[in-house]
Amino acid sequence: MVTPLRTAIAIHRKCMTTGLAIRGWQMLRAPLQQLCHTKAATECVSFHGQWPADEQKAFCQDMLVVQQFLNETEESGLLGEIEPYLKRLRYEFDHWDDAIHGYRETERKHWQPSNRAIIDRIIATAFGGVAMPYVHVLDLAETGVIKPHVDSVRYCGNIIAGVSLLSDSVMRLVRTNDEEQTNEEYRQIFAKERHIKYWADVLLPRRSLYVMRDTARYKFTHEILPSNESQFLQQPVCKSRRISIICRNEPT
Repeated sequence: MVTPLRTAIAIHRKCMTTGLAIRGWQMLRAPLQQLCHTKAATECVSFHGQWPADEQKAFCQDMLVVQQFLNETEESGLLGEIEPYLKRLRYEFDHWDDAIHGYRETERKHWQPSNRAIIDRIIATAFGGVAMPYVHVLDLAETGVIKPHVDSVRYCGNIIAGVSLLSDSVMRLVRTNDEEQTNEEYRQIFAKERHIKYWADVLLPRRSLYVMRDTARYKFTHEILPSNESQFLQQPVCKSRRISIICRNEPT
């Protein structure tokens, strides 16, 4: 692990242990907040195309990745609680807006105490301590895909945060200028006129936390690349089965 990432992780851990993040990421002192964003983005975000400087800066503020947010014991604890239920479900290949193929999902409100502490840590880091009570558990099969889409503002607020279990993956975010497009139209924008597009590939390592807010959520499509397309900095990223534990805030 390179030095800049060690710095970001050390700052994150200090924030958690000193109570600076009790009321969330926004409670961090500005220099520390900026450093965490900058270091995490440097390690986990690869920019492509001709980005306007102001948009790239805004994106770095609104897309956060914290590597090693969980340790192996914490990951095992979460899996131990959710796997027995997930195993009773079949993988689905029809989604209401065709955004996801090869998935199974559930929502969970009550957690074992050790896992509740992890959920609370996510909420403290991303939401200022207040999030929707039900946590989304999304199990994506090894061959499953999340297609390009923009989240609806009707069902949740401006922030989404999740931890990645079992596998590394790559999230691609492509700038869109038309907020009125359908998700089916969004899925075509990357293939058309690519020379005028700009986008970011975001590495989501196993046991990392990602936080998307504002610009990153509503001005970009996002997708999880399938295994045969999954690469970061020209290096292949093997995506196997991936479970994400996702928290959201209430719509305004």
